Amino acid sequence: MPPVEGSIHLSAPLRSADLHRAATPVSVVVDAGVRSRVERGRDHLRDVLQEEERPVYGATTGFGALVGFPGRDEEADQCDNTLAHLGAGQGPDLTHDIGRAALLVRVWSLAQGKSGVSAHVVDGLAAMFATTFVPAIPRYGSVGASGDLIPLAYATQALRGRGHAYVDGRRLPAAQALDHSGLTPLTLDGRDALALVNGTSLTTAATALALDGIRSSHRATQALTCLLVDVLGCDPGFLNPRLLDAYGHPGAADVADGMRKTLAGMSPAGTRALQEPYSIRCSPQLLGAAEDALRYVDGVVEADLASVSDNPLFFPEDDLVAHGGNFFGQPAAFAADVLAMVTAQLGNLAERQLDLLVDPARNGGLPPMLAAGPGRQHGMQGVQLATTALVAEIRRAAVPAGMQSLPTNLHNQDVVPFGTQAALRAYDMAALLRLLCGSLAVGLRQAAHVGARRPTSPGCTALLDALVEAIPPVDTDRPLDADVRTAGELLTTMLP
Repeated sequence: MPPVEGSIHLSAPLRSADLHRAATPVSVVVDAGVRSRVERGRDHLRDVLQEEERPVYGATTGFGALVGFPGRDEEADQCDNTLAHLGAGQGPDLTHDIGRAALLVRVWSLAQGKSGVSAHVVDGLAAMFATTFVPAIPRYGSVGASGDLIPLAYATQALRGRGHAYVDGRRLPAAQALDHSGLTPLTLDGRDALALVNGTSLTTAATALALDGIRSSHRATQALTCLLVDVLGCDPGFLNPRLLDAYGHPGAADVADGMRKTLAGMSPAGTRALQEPYSIRCSPQLLGAAEDALRYVDGVVEADLASVSDNPLFFPEDDLVAHGGNFFGQPAAFAADVLAMVTAQLGNLAERQLDLLVDPARNGGLPPMLAAGPGRQHGMQGVQLATTALVAEIRRAAVPAGMQSLPTNLHNQDVVPFGTQAALRAYDMAALLRLLCGSLAVGLRQAAHVGARRPTSPGCTALLDALVEAIPPVDTDRPLDADVRTAGELLTTMLP
């Protein structure tokens, strides 16, 4: 059958863009090839279960530290045996984009046919994406080691009609939410239930979404740095390609190349010192190191989105049931920790650039705090205070999570990666970084109002004109919280 325009095909590699699309109703297609491999894996499971001497974790056994004990005899009971004890999550519900993205990652993994699930499980998950249904998933409960067990158990229970879910943004009992969405509650056996929870899909989804948000802010920081250079009339010699080639780092060379293109046509004012502060002069080196780090995370996310994350895995062609650790989220844990470090330094750069911009000793003689009438007005003073608080919050959260192992589950999970903590933390930090970029953007817009020179490069002129159109000048004082958010959103849409 021909592909549906705008649909997500489970036969194709999953991309982070698909996770964003899944935040709202989208068609998820289960084609004949997917169905065939899922049914082949299911048939293999059935064949194996008929051989008494071949145990299958979670189908014939208990779970976790209780693997040495037999499970329940009835398939429906074994499903409840899997899920009921995992209803121990706490905290606020995860955001809807993370919840739906996690389930898209999960259904893609199941659709590869190596989990032994029923075909109707894949069909049921795919059907959910055509609606606004979102399981209510508490934030706290996973350590990212044996899959995101507790969060995914809540999602699975909601798809069975238990617990709570959202429809059109309203939180309802899950059975009502399914009914309103026209969905049929999932019927599961023990293997189906275990396969739904036994993967790091939440960790992968949150890392991927965080990466996209931080990449967007990286592009914004690069563009805003160029605008700062232009409105202050700095000499762009610090971007000389010979200089950056000698530095030897590909990210720095690529960032400098992009900055030169944005600043093409710029005329220096000739009034600045020979060497700018590091927040300007060293920006290609800082942003370039961030670019190199983000490329590493790109590779981890790409691999995780193509990963079958489950235990055990079934390989019918070899009559193999492989028990192992493909549910262990260490790659995402390290990657999300890298995202946290990148976010902390990008946020610090934006805050330091705003500090430079509001300081009359360094901003070329513009009024302090960019106030239209200093003393009678306060300009950017409140925004600068808030940026300091945002940087403090980011620094507090940037402590690495992926090396803080803590044994659990009667030492069955004697090492854990804390990937879920790292990923959700990076997702939160991405939102704070966007606010820091928005704060700097508001400052640059205000600088234009209080006497900064008009940019001389077309690229910077276009960015400033967009900011001027979206954000009124601060004259007189007014709350600027909404303007910071507006500027952050504008940068995201302008610099995709």
